[in-house]
Amino acid sequence: MTTRAAVRLGMIGYGAIGKHVEAALKAGNIENLDLVAALVKRPRPEDSLLTHEPDRFFGHTFDAVAECAGHEAVRTYGQRVLESGADFLVTSVGAFTDTVLFERLLGVARANGVRLILPSAGIGALDILSSAAVGGLESVTVTVRKDPSAWKGTIAETLVDLDALKAPHTVFDGPVREGARLYPQNVNISAAAAIAGLGLDRTRVVIVADPTISTHIVELEARGTFGRFTFMEDVAVSEENRKTGKLVAMAMVKSVRQLASTLVVAA
Repeated sequence: MTTRAAVRLGMIGYGAIGKHVEAALKAGNIENLDLVAALVKRPRPEDSLLTHEPDRFFGHTFDAVAECAGHEAVRTYGQRVLESGADFLVTSVGAFTDTVLFERLLGVARANGVRLILPSAGIGALDILSSAAVGGLESVTVTVRKDPSAWKGTIAETLVDLDALKAPHTVFDGPVREGARLYPQNVNISAAAAIAGLGLDRTRVVIVADPTISTHIVELEARGTFGRFTFMEDVAVSEENRKTGKLVAMAMVKSVRQLASTLVVAA
């Protein structure tokens, strides 16, 4: 009987997502996987798993590396990950509004026989959307609603007084390529939906600052030769980062688990 070797995982970034992955491993909820190292911005000498030195991180051998650190991490380390022979799981999908970057990383992945993986992360229904795209899509709209505090530190602050809002206010309505560029920490999910379906320029994203809610609400509507479907999620906000939902970390645990699991559901 042949025993499968454990998948060697690296992580870039170690916030809420990385901690959830490590907790799932310790609880025995991820089989056949070893978390080898995590690359962080600042030294944390008390934890041997973490390093802020890229050369030390890439001195390890990985089968896959998961990015959980933002667009700049994708730009800085994506090519190096793929050239090392590891699959690259990208949560900051909005980085790929830069078509040059996207095509370059796809080319590097192809040349090295590895994969560029875009996990479902904070949005569901990507399996249905990508299936529908096979037959042809006519329109896809993603609507993202978050409370005003989630839009602090973004361009929305120049468009409306977030603290004074009493009713929902649309801060962006247009193509995903522009929306994901303007709101890089908030709407990576729209970029994932765009790449799964009609593309960054033909997928519409509506971004709403909504003082009437305390959760994150995402709605996806698609029409095509298959018919029509709508999807809505209403998720609790992460305690660590109000710009993201708790579901993102949970979904990343699922994606990491599927790298090594004997049973894969909704691949």
